[in-house]
Amino acid sequence: MHSQPALLRRLGLADAVFLGLGSMIGAGVFAAFAPAAAAAGTALLIGLALAAIVAFCNATASAQLAAAHPTSGGTYAYGRAELGPWWGFVAGWCFVIGKLASCAAMALTFAAYAAPPGWERPVAVVAVAALAAVNYFGITRTALLTRIIVVFVLMTLAVVVAAGIDAEGIPDVWRGVQLLRTDAVDAGAYGILQSAGLLFFAFAGYARIATLGEEVRDPRRTIPRAIVLSLGIAVGVYGVIALTVLATLGPAGTAVSLAPLADTAASPGWPWAEPLVRVGAAAASLGALLALIAGIGRTSLAMAREDDLPRYFAAVHPRWRVPHRAEVAVALLVIAAVLLVDLRGAIAFSSFGVLIYYFIANVAAWRQAARARLYPRALQALGAAGCVALVVTLPTLGVIVGALVVLVGIGYRAIRLWAQARR
Repeated sequence: MHSQPALLRRLGLADAVFLGLGSMIGAGVFAAFAPAAAAAGTALLIGLALAAIVAFCNATASAQLAAAHPTSGGTYAYGRAELGPWWGFVAGWCFVIGKLASCAAMALTFAAYAAPPGWERPVAVVAVAALAAVNYFGITRTALLTRIIVVFVLMTLAVVVAAGIDAEGIPDVWRGVQLLRTDAVDAGAYGILQSAGLLFFAFAGYARIATLGEEVRDPRRTIPRAIVLSLGIAVGVYGVIALTVLATLGPAGTAVSLAPLADTAASPGWPWAEPLVRVGAAAASLGALLALIAGIGRTSLAMAREDDLPRYFAAVHPRWRVPHRAEVAVALLVIAAVLLVDLRGAIAFSSFGVLIYYFIANVAAWRQAARARLYPRALQALGAAGCVALVVTLPTLGVIVGALVVLVGIGYRAIRLWAQARR
């Protein structure tokens, strides 16, 4: 179908797990608990459980699809194969636009922790350019750097937990249960669902493994295992951190904190802990940004191969075996977004695209034949319903802007097909 050289299968199970963790254990764990606590108080723990359930349903759908279609492109490729070209295009378009915004958000989050006041945007631009260069010179370099970042971030989170225990001791479980019950009643279903929507995006990186399907060894076995393993580890980490922060700062203190994990680390009077956590937050943002840039480049490659993006981006570098033109274009677009948008706007715009992407993944997995099925259809039905429910929690402006951009993409493809038909 195309004459470009293929990507090489260089990644094993451990590489894939670390890439998934690098995408999930990013800026979200350092920032998402404050707005979630504002929405639901201690009941954010219920929201976290709901987010984990939806994420698990989406992860199993992605794993099942990736095992049957071990190629680059993620749900773009799966949607084309299982549902048709239009479904695949919408999924790929939503992934690219949503994750470009996510990259901008991660870069801005990194700069908020690492840059001196007034220098946030220039530092974010330098970070994007540097990580794009890492991706350009090969996926094994991406996997190695991601491992280093993930290990450092996990060590940082361990310091947060130790600080919380030193400050407050072992939490009173019965008192916590009573507070959880009270906050759940006060927040109501909408508040809990809103907290789930805020926390869900901290999990959304597991499908990054699927977008690298053409570079994973033994993909039918490796990809499903890597997705479930990385998600399980992330859920456990988030649960421990949520309990620690709530027990140390309380739900009200968590809700008003600009940096709840840094405040938790500072609570026992450890002067070295807070700056360490800030460095960890910056590293986590870089890890997520690194994996995001790689995933967008591979999806753009797959779309260009099918002419859903310009064929120019279908090139694979003859030496480094990466989609180098797509990588450069992604870096330039993210830099433009960093210079033009704010953090809140980037996150809202990204959320819409991510949820549509996973909704299509669940529908595609639902349609798979019995011989390709690894998980029951009930999980895909629950995942699709969860995506719709979480879309409802998004700000109205984010939904409107996201829908308009999706319509622009659909219009672009319709015009291209019309022009081809007239030739």
